[in-house]
Amino acid sequence: MSALNQALLEQARRYAENGDGRADKAYALVLENDAFNAEARTHLARVAMQAGKPETALEHLSVALRVAPGKAALWRSMGLTRMALEQWPEATAAFEQCLQLAPAMHAARLHLGQCLERQDRHDEATKAYLQALSEAQRAGLWLDSETTPPWLSETIAHAISVANRGRNEIHDALMTPLRARFPADGLQRVELAVRGMLGFDTVQSPNPKQQPTFLYFPGLPDRPVFTRDLFPWFEALEAAFAHIRAEAAAVLEAQEGLSPFLALGENDRAADYLGGAQPAWDAYFFYRHGIRYDAGHAACPKTSAALESLPLVRIEGHAPEICFSVLGAGSHILPHYGTSNIRSVVHLPLIVPEHCALKVLDTEIPGKAGTCFAFDDTYLHEAWNRSTAPRVILLMDTWNPHLTEIEKLAMAEVVAKTGHLNTPG
Repeated sequence: MSALNQALLEQARRYAENGDGRADKAYALVLENDAFNAEARTHLARVAMQAGKPETALEHLSVALRVAPGKAALWRSMGLTRMALEQWPEATAAFEQCLQLAPAMHAARLHLGQCLERQDRHDEATKAYLQALSEAQRAGLWLDSETTPPWLSETIAHAISVANRGRNEIHDALMTPLRARFPADGLQRVELAVRGMLGFDTVQSPNPKQQPTFLYFPGLPDRPVFTRDLFPWFEALEAAFAHIRAEAAAVLEAQEGLSPFLALGENDRAADYLGGAQPAWDAYFFYRHGIRYDAGHAACPKTSAALESLPLVRIEGHAPEICFSVLGAGSHILPHYGTSNIRSVVHLPLIVPEHCALKVLDTEIPGKAGTCFAFDDTYLHEAWNRSTAPRVILLMDTWNPHLTEIEKLAMAEVVAKTGHLNTPG
């Protein structure tokens, strides 16, 4: 930028900061010397919107986003401009991009809900409103008139109305068929879990160290690490240990079929989940999100046979979830919480160098090759490999053993129908 244009830009900023009407002409003069100046384009787009000229604002913002595509505020402004032009799909895309860059921009999520409604995408709109309201209120916003911006109050009131109606519809769609199938006294804890998930009631663990990120099922024992007697099928899986370990070793040697365990979003950082000098966490999947990976089963027939003999959890779009988990040398899975206490996480350690462990709260589990154990990952947990070789386990989810059979069947349906509410939106 030339010295002249830098001086013009600084003058325009001073005018804008002081509310001086000369800012508009000053920024226009900046554009005469630098047509791609994003700051000037942004200011003039705002002026155009205030003057009821969204077409002009769109022209300015289109140029600004070419220069600065990583600015969430620009995408929000683009979304609002597209809304003024009633270009609902384009507005939706703009708000989605904004939220990819800044998930905590709650007002943008409200506007996303409005756009989805205008396209008759009512379930998605309900999800957007629910998420906007719950996240803002957790941050201490939109709780009363003092924490609610006046210009958003009408939109927030509408969002609350839609969210409440949507919650009632989801609740009835879940519970009505379950009540027709099962006795009422078998669904009491299920009803509480659903009401908590949908925000009707505050349903949370009495132990503050247990913090599921999606769904808390009440009334289960406060037990971070389970005892073996609760899993009678452990012995059958352990009997196949030698064959499973040999197939895992072959996978590790071939380095084929492995993929990153973490499915990171566009703006997620691996450093938020993994530590170490060169952290690596890979997986060789047999099932993921309930989908069978036939190639993995074919390449590891002994492991496949052992798995298929087990009472696997089957939830459409979610379970089973089974893999060889390969934690690279020097890697640290940072402390985190799991999604729901209706499940337990099972490990069959296969290749365990020294200086490897899992820690659940204050309990450190070194992991003994060939011996299964299970824990509730909604308690804070972490794992590390401080050796110079990979650590390999067979990792799988199963039901929390303290659920009744009716509760397992009911919660399988609940999760299949509501799991999309746990996706970042």
